[in-house]
Amino acid sequence: MNNKWNRNNALWMLLIIRDAVMWHVVPLIVITILAEIVRAMAKYSQTGDIAATVLMSFSSFGYYGQIWFNRAYTYECAVEEMPAGYGDTLMSVSPAWAFPVVVAAGIIVSVLVTNVYMKKHAGVDK
Repeated sequence: MNNKWNRNNALWMLLIIRDAVMWHVVPLIVITILAEIVRAMAKYSQTGDIAATVLMSFSSFGYYGQIWFNRAYTYECAVEEMPAGYGDTLMSVSPAWAFPVVVAAGIIVSVLVTNVYMKKHAGVDK
């Protein structure tokens, strides 16, 4: 699977909406490079494609990862930019235990979607 168009699109969209901040751009670029390295190391096999897709499912993690890794900043932005009570609600529905659940769900859904895609489009991408 070739996700280069989608990754370039993501960078352009972040620039267009003026949201191309380090928390968004750096993880996107780093994870894109890691995904391509994984694909190359797996000799662009189906296994490499699946592993790269799992990695790419977290390409926007810089955005929502702030909820767990930069809580004070996230809360401050939520209070400033969102309706009253949003920041408190966000913090209450994103406890520390939710982080591994989000990671596990991202991995499971990525593997399932990639397998469905590959079965449906067998022989088309290569």
